[in-house]
Amino acid sequence: MNNKIPKLRLPPLPTIKYLLKMYKLRAQKALSQNFLLNEQLADKMIKRAGNLTDCHVLEVGPGPGGLTRSILKQHPKKLTVVEKDNRFEPTLVMLADAFTTVNGEMEIIFDDIMKVNMSNIFLASEAKPCEKRGPWEFGRTRMTLTFQKEIGERLIAEPMDPQRCRLSVMAQAWTHPVIHFIIPGTAFIPKPKVDVALVSFVPLATPRTQHEFKIFEKVTRHIFSFRQKYSIRGVETLFPLEDRVELGQMMYKLSDLKPTTRPMQLSVEDIDKLVSAYKYLIEKHPHIETYEYRTSRRILSLSRTKHVELVECTEL
Repeated sequence: MNNKIPKLRLPPLPTIKYLLKMYKLRAQKALSQNFLLNEQLADKMIKRAGNLTDCHVLEVGPGPGGLTRSILKQHPKKLTVVEKDNRFEPTLVMLADAFTTVNGEMEIIFDDIMKVNMSNIFLASEAKPCEKRGPWEFGRTRMTLTFQKEIGERLIAEPMDPQRCRLSVMAQAWTHPVIHFIIPGTAFIPKPKVDVALVSFVPLATPRTQHEFKIFEKVTRHIFSFRQKYSIRGVETLFPLEDRVELGQMMYKLSDLKPTTRPMQLSVEDIDKLVSAYKYLIEKHPHIETYEYRTSRRILSLSRTKHVELVECTEL
């Protein structure tokens, strides 16, 4: 039995290339815009996003609608597009009208995605029990995004991989990131200087950490702030200078890890242990919670500058 769902046939539409010329639309470098004109490649990318039939899909930055067409072919229950550039209104309205003719629903929002409230996009009835906020408050929402190839490689880098970094740990603590394939820069207009990785993030049913995002990110950021040194070098910067050595060593003792471990060698579980140890130390020494290494360095640098100026004035 063939369960394959046939693609939706939209009414005949002008090509993206023709629409760009018709409306005199050019990519704006300030908005990092690059247009994909290859329809077959767009279809291939959307297929890797999973089965979208009867789903509520959110597309960020549709531009003239190259990928939007491929999404509509999958006949989602509803497609919401969020676009920052109002110049694309004619091309997107054209697609929305075409989708309406086949009993589809497409909503267009002109705004910055960082300012959009997700709960205003998805219906409350679609939400599934989940403790996460943002897009994941509606369940294990799969995200498919494009990144510079090097960034994509960092996202999936495992321990011991030279590309292993803070981004790797943060992505892998809550999701399973996968690179589907690499898109050559020549596929876009204008051609970017780098190739592009198509990456999907599948939220884990059970995250690899139960710690809050903020504190987990803080510890991870400090650990990788000195990537080429022992990991304890970054951990020590979590603490004021007078407590640095003692509490840094204590974190590793509580975590049963070696201070000489390099950041790139640490697994998500290792860092999770270090976060647990850090939270324990905060309970014992509440004053360290508000300590910020960068702020203290800035103050120290400023005081040194003023001291130099004072010396110069005295010499004069």
